[in-house]
Amino acid sequence: MSTPVKIISVILFAGLLLVTNKAYDMYKMMDPKPLKEWQASDAENTARIDHQLWQQILTDNVEVNPETGINLFKYANFSDADYEKLERYLEYAQSISPLTYNDAEQMAYWINLYNAITIKVIVDEYPVESIKQTGEGLPGLGPWDDVTAVVDGKELTLNNIEHNILRRVWSDNRIHYGVNCASIGCPNLANQAYTAENLDSLLDTMAAQFINHPRGVHYDAATNTLTLSSIFNWFVSDFGGNEKALLVDLQRHAKPELKAILAKHTGKIKYDYDWRLNGSQAE
Repeated sequence: MSTPVKIISVILFAGLLLVTNKAYDMYKMMDPKPLKEWQASDAENTARIDHQLWQQILTDNVEVNPETGINLFKYANFSDADYEKLERYLEYAQSISPLTYNDAEQMAYWINLYNAITIKVIVDEYPVESIKQTGEGLPGLGPWDDVTAVVDGKELTLNNIEHNILRRVWSDNRIHYGVNCASIGCPNLANQAYTAENLDSLLDTMAAQFINHPRGVHYDAATNTLTLSSIFNWFVSDFGGNEKALLVDLQRHAKPELKAILAKHTGKIKYDYDWRLNGSQAE
């Protein structure tokens, strides 16, 4: 291939990535309809879904770093035994009907399922530098529209689970702090499996971790500028529908100093996101 052709190819590919990334962002800003078939539940059912295998995977592979405030996953050291546990967990999770459980049990189930599928997507294609390098579609669009689960006989994508089920059935914006897209810019992958018992407290904990970390909310006093995670731009409809309501919502989980800044901020707001993989260094 001649040099001019190579240059043109690189430019075209870069343009394709830009278009697909913009398309992805536009998709996330849409307001998808709920999948009505997932709205049923049994409030009287006190049975528990077993997340022990997922908990073992998290315990052995989530690296909590108090200094950086960013949890990393040990993709490079993910063992055959870990992978076997992950497959068993996903097989089990897809073998049950979540609709027969109560609402809290279901919500925890869907968050865990989303996160477990995401880990499998990365592990299956590792090494990669970003989740956007994975998936069966166009380069840069990632795996979110690939069918990655079958629950109650219905094929589901990660987008279905997050946007059509979790966001629309529960309408709880803390969901965005629970689901993890394997990226540095994402809220931390918790080192605990979600359960009906810990759901509220763990979502509050993950929300506080993210909002009080610079990749969630960062204030530059010199320019009077707030830099927020792009999550709050993509899903502003879940946080009140506009930036004023968003700043009020963020105060719920902000520490006192940050809460005061958010309460009186009238300066510039911009958004940023780090798509680099949330993987720890190989041991």
